[in-house]
Amino acid sequence: MIRVPVLSPDGEPLMPAKASRVRRWLKAGKAKVVNNDLNLFQVQLVEEPSGKETQDILTGMLPCKLFTGVAVQSRGATLFLAHLNLPFKNVTKRMSQRAMMRRGRRGRRINRKVPFNQRNHRECRFDNRKGHKIPPSIRANKQLALRVVQELNKIYPFTDVVVEVIKARGDKGFSPTMVGQYWQIEQLEQAGYTVHTQEGWYTSNLRQYLGLPKAKNKAESSPAAHAVDGICLVASRFMRYRLIKGRSGTWLGGIAVTPCQFAVISRPPICRRQLHLMIKSKGGKRRGYGGTVTRHGFRKGDYVKAEKAGITYHGYVSGDTKTQVSVSDANWKRLGQFTAKKVQLLQRNTGLVSTVGLSNLTALSEVEVNGSV
Repeated sequence: MIRVPVLSPDGEPLMPAKASRVRRWLKAGKAKVVNNDLNLFQVQLVEEPSGKETQDILTGMLPCKLFTGVAVQSRGATLFLAHLNLPFKNVTKRMSQRAMMRRGRRGRRINRKVPFNQRNHRECRFDNRKGHKIPPSIRANKQLALRVVQELNKIYPFTDVVVEVIKARGDKGFSPTMVGQYWQIEQLEQAGYTVHTQEGWYTSNLRQYLGLPKAKNKAESSPAAHAVDGICLVASRFMRYRLIKGRSGTWLGGIAVTPCQFAVISRPPICRRQLHLMIKSKGGKRRGYGGTVTRHGFRKGDYVKAEKAGITYHGYVSGDTKTQVSVSDANWKRLGQFTAKKVQLLQRNTGLVSTVGLSNLTALSEVEVNGSV
């Protein structure tokens, strides 16, 4: 049975309730549907609840180079799963373009016909080859994962986060997954969470014991790609391995893997405002490019409802013309161009694009909640 997030009248996250109970609340007028930045189905109670006791809920996070898996799990149910499409490639590409344009501007500024000591060279202000800064692409990855955890904390009552720590062989600086992982743990702790770390081999052993599937294609947007490991990370706090006479052992404790809401989350691929294009147009002039504000009161990334030929579409604003607004789906593929008067704003741009569905991920082994096998 799917659990639905529940808020108190003052916005405090409560223990999720079964979908059947939530339907009765909505029918009786005891609750109302509210929005959140992750587009999850959520309700808020109209009157004060009889109690605010909660069970132990943890969040598991598996960081990778291009994707991250997130799971919110209690001992008795799986509450939420997410597959994050990280902006690593997009940020790397834009940083390379910025460096190329900067080199071009500096090259055009220097007059090479004069002696070297008379050229317009700017002296180095500091040695930028030494330092301990996080690369922009890695920082963008970690900040997206941190943003999702913070949004989930507004929906589910948890305080602990379990993060998988990667230990790659060879030079540690050449593993984008390892770079910045302890910086991310520090950021989570500064945000007020209790962070537990877990190594990958332990996660793999738990996944095999629970009988959870693992997709071979890590790029597919499914719970079995990365989110399943988030469940195993949380399970490491509810289960432990005990040796028997020093030779073999067994797992003590257990969890229940149940259907839940599953979301594919990414950043909207919006081009920020540029003063000009990189390539000159005819006549030697360059037109402006990018920006987030349209001419019709919408912003790029706004979630809207649009109508054309009697058909209603839901999507995100991705561009505009003089009289029309471009609307795209969550994969940023254009659904069409619509007359501005027939486009209705549903939610302002939150910096996140989320596609929510249902996960039917279940454990194949018979592991009960009380720990008996």
